[in-house]
Amino acid sequence: MATVHATSCPLDCPDTCSLDVTVEEGRVAKIAAGNGHPATSGFICSKLARFDRRLYHPDRLLYPMRRVGAKGEGRFDRISWGEAIATITGRFKQIVEQWGGEAVLPYNYGGSNGMLTDGFIDALFFARLGASRLQKTLCAAPTTAVATAMYGKMPGVAFEDYPMAQSIIVWGANPKASSIHFVPHLREAKRRGAFIAIVDPRRNFSQREVDLHLPVRPGTDLPLALGLIKLWHDAGQLDRGFLDRHAKGLEPLLRRAEEWSLDRVAEVTGVPHEDITLLAGRFAGAAPAVIRCGWGLERNRNGGQAVAAVLAIPALLGKFGVRGGGYTLSNSGAVRSRMAEGLGTVPPDTRLINMSELGMVLNEHTMRNAPVKGLFVYNCNPVATAPDQNAVIEGLRRDDLFTVVFEQVYTDTTKYADILLPATTFLEHADVRVSYGSYVVAGVTPVVDPEGEARSNPDVFAELGRAMGWDDQAFHWDAESYVHRAAAHLRLPGGNADADVLNAGGVQPVAFPDATPVQFETVSPQTPDGLVDLTPAVLGDDPYGYLPPENTRYPLALISPANTKMISSTLGEFNYEELVVTMHPEDAGPRNLADGDQVKVYNELGEVVCLVEVRTMVRPGVVSMPKGAWVKSSRNGSTSTALCPASVNVVAGGACYNDARVEVVRSG
Repeated sequence: MATVHATSCPLDCPDTCSLDVTVEEGRVAKIAAGNGHPATSGFICSKLARFDRRLYHPDRLLYPMRRVGAKGEGRFDRISWGEAIATITGRFKQIVEQWGGEAVLPYNYGGSNGMLTDGFIDALFFARLGASRLQKTLCAAPTTAVATAMYGKMPGVAFEDYPMAQSIIVWGANPKASSIHFVPHLREAKRRGAFIAIVDPRRNFSQREVDLHLPVRPGTDLPLALGLIKLWHDAGQLDRGFLDRHAKGLEPLLRRAEEWSLDRVAEVTGVPHEDITLLAGRFAGAAPAVIRCGWGLERNRNGGQAVAAVLAIPALLGKFGVRGGGYTLSNSGAVRSRMAEGLGTVPPDTRLINMSELGMVLNEHTMRNAPVKGLFVYNCNPVATAPDQNAVIEGLRRDDLFTVVFEQVYTDTTKYADILLPATTFLEHADVRVSYGSYVVAGVTPVVDPEGEARSNPDVFAELGRAMGWDDQAFHWDAESYVHRAAAHLRLPGGNADADVLNAGGVQPVAFPDATPVQFETVSPQTPDGLVDLTPAVLGDDPYGYLPPENTRYPLALISPANTKMISSTLGEFNYEELVVTMHPEDAGPRNLADGDQVKVYNELGEVVCLVEVRTMVRPGVVSMPKGAWVKSSRNGSTSTALCPASVNVVAGGACYNDARVEVVRSG
C-alpha cells in the first residue's frame, strides 16, 4: 500500500521546497511538490524529482569500510561500526598526542545545508578535539562578509514582491539552474511591463524573457558597477537625502567610481556603451526597482569589491522603502540561530584553514604548529569542487594522511579514504532547514528507513564523542531530541520555531509586520549604528580598487557555473555523464573547432579532455564548463577545478574559480 509523507528539501538552493514523497513497500516510489510551502508548491526541479536514484544507486555506501589497496585504487573491505569508530578515535588520539589537535582538519561544506547535519554535534566534536577550524570559502564567503558589513544581513526583497518592480537587475545569478521558483516571478514582472536586465557572461534567458543582457567579461563586474555609479553621480541622480540620513562611507566609493569613464568601462567589460547607458537610465528612472544579486560575481579577485558596489546601488539611488524596491542576496539573516549556546563553549583559538587552499595545505609539511595528519571529509566532494584539483589529489595520496570520508555514495573523493562511513540522505534522517531564499524554516523528517547501515551525522559524531571519553551532554542526546534542541535555539521575527511543525516535515513561515519585508520600512540595517556602510572595512586597504587578470598567458576566461544536472557535485554519480565545454563561434572558428569535437582545455595547472559545444550563449573570449562535474565524466579524469587557481579574494578569502584562464585545442 502506498503512503505519502511530507518533508522538505534541505539541499543547497534558495527555494527550500515542500515535498510529498510516496513510499511503497518501504521504498521511495515518487518525489513530488508538496503543498506546505505556497512559494514552491506545484513543481520541483528535475534534480530533486530524481533523488531516489541516489538513494538506491548501485554506488550507495551501505556499511563502514577500511582501505586495503593503495590510495586512489578504491579497494575496501567491510568492517563493523564498532571497528570504524575505534579506528578513527584511536588514530585521532595518536595524532593529537604527537602533533596536537590542529593536525586534524574537518573538511565539510554544503552537501547538506541542514542545521543538524552541519555545524551541530560535528562542530562540538572537532572543537573538543582542538582541531583546526575550516574557513568555508568555496561560495558565499565574500558576499556574506560584504552584506553583513554593509547592511547587517538585512532581510531582502521577497521573491513574490518582484512583480511589483518596474525595473529588475539579476546580477551574477542563474535562477534557471538554482532557485527555479524565482523564475515565475520574473515572468510575471515582465508581463506587467517591468524592464529586466541580466548581468552574466553566459546567456541563460531568451530575448523574449528579458530586455537586456550584459555579457560582462569574468572579473569585471566591479568596473561595470562603478561605471554605472559614475553615470548616476554625474547626472545628479543620487538620493542625497536618503544617503545623509541612512548611510556613511560615500566619498571613497565616489572617488573610485570617478575613475571609470563610459569608454573605459566598455573596453574593460566588453559591454557596449549603449547597453550600459540604457541600463543606467532604465534602473534609475524606475520605481520600484530591485537588484537580485547572486554569487557568480564573487568568484574572482575583484569579487568582494564587486558585490559591495552592486549592493550600494539601491542606497545610492534611494530605491528602498517600497515593496519590490531594494535588493535581495541571502535571506537567511531573517532567522537567528543560537545553536552554539546549546552546545557549550567552543574554543576560538585554533588555527583557521581556508578550504579553497586544500591542495596547498595538504602538500605543505611546514605549516604553523603542525602539518595536517588527519582529515575528516563530510558533506562535500573536494576532488570535484576544491580549486587546483591536481594538488588536492596529490595531497590526498599521502600515505601519512589518515583520511575519513563520511558519504552517501562512492565519489571522486572516497577512493582516497582510509576509512569510509555510510551516511544517510535527507530522506532517511531528521533535519531543520533555514531557507536563504524563501522566508521559511522547514522541517526534514525521515520517510524511509536508512539503506544498509547508513547513519546520520549527529548520531555518528555523538558516538565518536562518547568513544573519545567526553561527557558533554550533547553527545548523549537521543535522535528524537535533535529537532527540538535546534528549534529551541532559533529566533524568528515575531516568535520562536515550532518543533512540532518541523518534526512533522512541515514549513513555518517567517512572520513580518507586513506579509513580506519592506527594506527601510519594516526591516532596517542590522549594523551596529543602524547605518549602511558604503565602504566597509572588510574591503581591505584598497576599497573598490580593480585588479586586472593575473594570468594573461592564456586567452580564454573559464567560468564554471551551476547547472540543471547537479547541486554543486551532488547527483554527479548518475546525472551528468559527458563533460562538455561551451565556446563561442568566434573563438571556435580560428581554432578550427566544430561542435562535438574532442578538445583539450589547458593551462599551467592542468588539462581537461572533453567534448566542445559551439554556442552563442557564452560571450566571445569565455568558455564554460559546469560546476561539480565528476572526473568520470571527462575523457582524461580531470574537470574544471583542475584549471582553477587556489588564489583567494582579499574579502573573506573567497575562492577565485573564474580567474582561470585557458587555451582550447583539438585533442586526439
